[in-house]
Amino acid sequence: MSDSETMPSAAAGTAPEEAARAAALPREALEIASGYAFAGPALDLGALLWDGTCLPDAQIRVPLPMLNRHGLVAGATGTGKTKTLQLIAEQLSAQGVPVFLADIKGDVSGISAPGEPGTKVQERAREVGQEWTPGGCPAEFYALGGLGHGIPVRATVTAFGPVLLSKVLQLNRTQEQSLGLIFHYADQKGLELVDLKDLRAVVAFLTSDEGKQELKGIGGLSTATAGVILRSLTAFEAQGMSPFFGEPEFDTSELTRTAPDGRGVVSVLELPAVQEKPQLFSTFLMWLLADLFHDLPEVGDADKPKLVFFFDEAHLLFNDASKAFLDAITQTVRLIRSKGVGVFFVTQTPKDVPGDVLAQLGNRVQHALRAFTPDDQKALKATVKTFPDSPYDLEEVLTGLGTGEAVVTVLSEKGAPTPVAATRLRAPRSLMGPVEAGALDQAVRVSPLYGRYAQAVDRESAYEKLTPVQAGGGAASGSQPFPQPSSAPPSSGGRGASEAARSGGRSRSRPKEDASVVEQVVGSGLFKSLARSVGTQIGREITRSIFGTARKRR
Repeated sequence: MSDSETMPSAAAGTAPEEAARAAALPREALEIASGYAFAGPALDLGALLWDGTCLPDAQIRVPLPMLNRHGLVAGATGTGKTKTLQLIAEQLSAQGVPVFLADIKGDVSGISAPGEPGTKVQERAREVGQEWTPGGCPAEFYALGGLGHGIPVRATVTAFGPVLLSKVLQLNRTQEQSLGLIFHYADQKGLELVDLKDLRAVVAFLTSDEGKQELKGIGGLSTATAGVILRSLTAFEAQGMSPFFGEPEFDTSELTRTAPDGRGVVSVLELPAVQEKPQLFSTFLMWLLADLFHDLPEVGDADKPKLVFFFDEAHLLFNDASKAFLDAITQTVRLIRSKGVGVFFVTQTPKDVPGDVLAQLGNRVQHALRAFTPDDQKALKATVKTFPDSPYDLEEVLTGLGTGEAVVTVLSEKGAPTPVAATRLRAPRSLMGPVEAGALDQAVRVSPLYGRYAQAVDRESAYEKLTPVQAGGGAASGSQPFPQPSSAPPSSGGRGASEAARSGGRSRSRPKEDASVVEQVVGSGLFKSLARSVGTQIGREITRSIFGTARKRR
């Protein structure tokens, strides 16, 4: 029997016997509980807390179709946010909904393994009326740039686009606009920007004596600004950022897969190795979301989401963001709902999220807040104002919640906010902690995606077209007749690095024995890279989207 079959049903409405028990609740509690008695499929969050008592007959739930209306999971460090993500993710998976989780601290991989019974788990289950049984979810593990145990996730510079790259490079508004002009120039000239070395070669050429004539044709781009961008790129590469950009580029449709038994695949992006690069990983998460937005078809109001995307450490995305960047985020979040994607921002307080974005987050799970300092007290008052009116003293409740407890309000089946409910949350069924490194490595190696993305691919792109072939002394095959830029040496750790360096020292897994030669070739990174190159030669015009990311299917 599969985990989806053993999962306690979340699709049933309030049974007659449950309704009879609920009728015995205090009047205020009964009014709150009635707001969560949904008839259709829903996820079970926990049991109502009222007047210091947990009421297992008053279940707090969230309708499955409303999970594409976005949400917020907030709370101070150590209050249980990660376990809440795990609880929601495993129920989504059981109902056939794929999930994306960013693993900031390295403790989310346990979602793939059954949880361990124990006194605390059994006590929590008894308190909230949960029939707890252990169970893991089908999962894929990824690592940004291959730094970690997971399958490498890379993006080409062309696909990443100038707006997101400007955020990573911490460029100002003028420099961001100038970088956009450089991308436009490369698009028009067929100079493919696969990795950072390619972009650096283009900028170096434009700032060289030979390229200044080309620079004059790009309105509004000065030599001085181009030089600043070039220095920023060089410093960025010196910090070891090259592995994150290149090919094979990750196909974000991988995040929408389901397992053979119908459960949604949980995609876990491992980030501990890049914790010290918050601008990079937060912006990469936005690229994943933007790429999904560009490629997924419109689905309207579906009976369940096509994907739920948890955006952890969301405040990092918004810190020091330009107005254009914030506007792009707001528009993406507003429109991606119609593609069937729900986005949950995970952070400490609602004030970390801009008001225009916060207004679109219909489902709220607010864990405890601290009020030790004047700033804490100000954040607490601001948080309370974001909730609907309720019979609770929310300032008192939010500072008194225990670990694994939260204040909840969601959208009902009709799209209206439910009553505010202090809730003791259920215990996740999967392992509440990381799986062993050996088991994680094995799961990665046997994945059908490993052979597709593990080995970096080096092909002709802007760098080769702008740089003569050293061995032959002539121009690269098919290159433009541009002279060599004055400052474009190969970057250390760039393309051409060994597979072991790209994949944490692992050897490439052997193809499955039952796979045909054609399947092996077509599924390889080299084949996809060549196909992209042909496609680019056929049509070099690149239509860029809200974030300046490439909209042409790569």
